[in-house]
Formats: sequence, structure tokens, C-alpha cells
Amino acid sequence: MFKKKSLLLVLLFLSFVSFAQKVAEQNSSFLYSGRVENLADDKVILIGSASSVSFNFKGNSCSVSLQSLEEHQNYVSLELDGTYIGRVRIEKGALQSFPIVFFKKKNTHRLTIYKATEATNGGVLFGGTTAELTQITPVNKKKIELIGDSITCGFGNDTAAIPCGTGEWYDQHNAYWAYGPIVSRSLNVDYVLSSVSGFGMYRNWNDEHKDEAIIPDVYENLYLNKDNSIPYDFAFQPDLVSICLGTNDLSDGDGKKERLPFNEEKYVSNYINFIKTVYKHAPNTRIVLLSSPMVSGDRNVTLVRCLKKVIHAFENDTQHKTIALFEFQSMKPNGCGSHPDIADDKIMAAQLTPFFKKLLDEK
Repeated sequence: MFKKKSLLLVLLFLSFVSFAQKVAEQNSSFLYSGRVENLADDKVILIGSASSVSFNFKGNSCSVSLQSLEEHQNYVSLELDGTYIGRVRIEKGALQSFPIVFFKKKNTHRLTIYKATEATNGGVLFGGTTAELTQITPVNKKKIELIGDSITCGFGNDTAAIPCGTGEWYDQHNAYWAYGPIVSRSLNVDYVLSSVSGFGMYRNWNDEHKDEAIIPDVYENLYLNKDNSIPYDFAFQPDLVSICLGTNDLSDGDGKKERLPFNEEKYVSNYINFIKTVYKHAPNTRIVLLSSPMVSGDRNVTLVRCLKKVIHAFENDTQHKTIALFEFQSMKPNGCGSHPDIADDKIMAAQLTPFFKKLLDEK
């Protein structure tokens, strides 16, 4: 009898904890998205490209506290009431206060702060706001995860303030305007970017997987680096996972470091194993493989042939949805380092949006 009462008390306690957690989520003042690390006192580290924090508030004035956690500058992009209002440079050092410029007076506003740079550039700490906060409630939307390299990060796409060839290699990053976030906003879905510039499926832009990690090495780690002490929790369960990797595997590198011929067998094998890792964490997702807008000619023929081999390896898989293939139209990128600029990203997004919509509508 005592054991039954104890079990009942435990169940009641667990029910109360679950209810309290749900109430806390519903009454939260902040919403977080993407690869982030939540700290105490509503502080959060924005880690991955386009990771974000959102909040609602009253009045027509406020400021936010931000800090670059590396010994160099970082960038965020700001969206106020659904409208992009610019990219902000965060100098190295202590927490800095940034006033928000208002264009329209309203009773309540929503501000979202997106990390414009990527995980490789170190975290951006959101340290709070002076705003008079009101409750913000999450909306249940379909979800997309976009796995990739520099193209998916938004590398070199924003040259409005700093021209290509000047500043640091990340000074033109703007993940807000990368093709994936553009597609996601168009489809009104939640998204997370799991992408690292220069990385590939079996080798990187200028490394034969000797000194550097590759995407399969870092994907399960929150910070998308070799540090596996902080694993990614995979609480974000995507309806669709998009993988755009191969540009760096097929590249010639810098021409100085040893570069072996492209190993088609190793690329395909690593890709198959990586998809199995994705399925381990998101068994109900639909996967789509993307070609690269930066690969053309014979290399594009090789890339598409490899992607079809990967899909063929899963043709008898009855546990998961059929893997799809999307081929970008060839383009001459206009961003830094032969990467897409914002206009190019919009073109890519326009191609991809109806394809993603069709796949999402099939669920």
C-alpha cells in the first residue's frame, strides 16, 4: 500500500513539473531559435548562423545588450515587426548597448535578433534589453533544417557596408539573407541552420580531412566544432532536412596545399552514413539533397551523379520518406569569393521555395 501511494505521489509530482514547464514556456518573455545556448537570467549565446532571440514589448524605444565572445567583431541582423532594419557590428570587448530605431509607432512591437555570422566566428551573447516586455507565445509551425557550408551560412553575400577584399573574411556575412532563411520566411516555417563555411562531406575546401573536422564530425555538437562536451539536443524536429554539401569536396583548394583527385566513392559513402545520422535524430523527417550553384560543367555532372547514387542507396528503405533531389540552375555568383550575394540568394530561394512547399504539403 505504501509503495502504491509513493508511486502516486511521484506521478503527481511529475505531472506538476510537466505542467509548470508548459506554463513557463507559455509565459516566457523570449523565444529562441536555431543553435543557441541558454544561460541564466534570460541571457543566451547565439551560436549558429541565423540563430535568434525574439521578444515582444510595449512603447517606441528600447535598447539591447550584445557582446562578441571572441577577440574580434561579430554581426547580428535585426528584424522589427517583421521588417528587416539592418545589420549591426558588435566590436570585441564587454557588453555593448544598441538603441533600436523605430520607423512606425505602435502599441506593441516584436524585435528579433539574428546572428549574421556563423559558429566559426564565436558566440554572440544577448545580455538583455531595456524594453518593457510582454508575453510572447510560440506558434506551432512546420520546421526545416538546412545543413551546408558557406553558401548556406550566407558567406560574402552582404557587401553594402564593406566591399569584397576589405576587412576580415566574415565582414560580409549575413545569414538573414542566405537562401534558406529567405525560403523559410516565404513559407512561414521555423528553421535552423547547421552549416560551416569551407566544410564538406568527406574533405574541406583546403584540407583532406587531416587537420580539420568535416560536417559529419561536428554536426552532433552544439557549437559545430570538435568539442563534443556540449552535444546538440536535437529538440528541433524538422519536417524537412535540406543538405547542400559538395562544393568544398569538389574544390581544388588554394593550389598550394596538397589536393588529391575527388574521391567519388568516399564522398558517397560519407553522405550515406551522414544521412543515417540525421535519421537517428529525426526519424520522421523528409530529406532533400541539393546541388550547388557554385559548381558547374563537368563537376556539376559528377556532383549530381553522386547525389543520385546516395539516393539509390536508400531505395529499399521502408522506414523513412523517399529522399528528394533538387538541382539549382547554374549561376555566376556575385558575392565575395565567388559566393552568392543577396540578390543571388533571392534567386536561389525563388527556385527552391515551390519545391520545398510541395514537399511540406505532402506531409
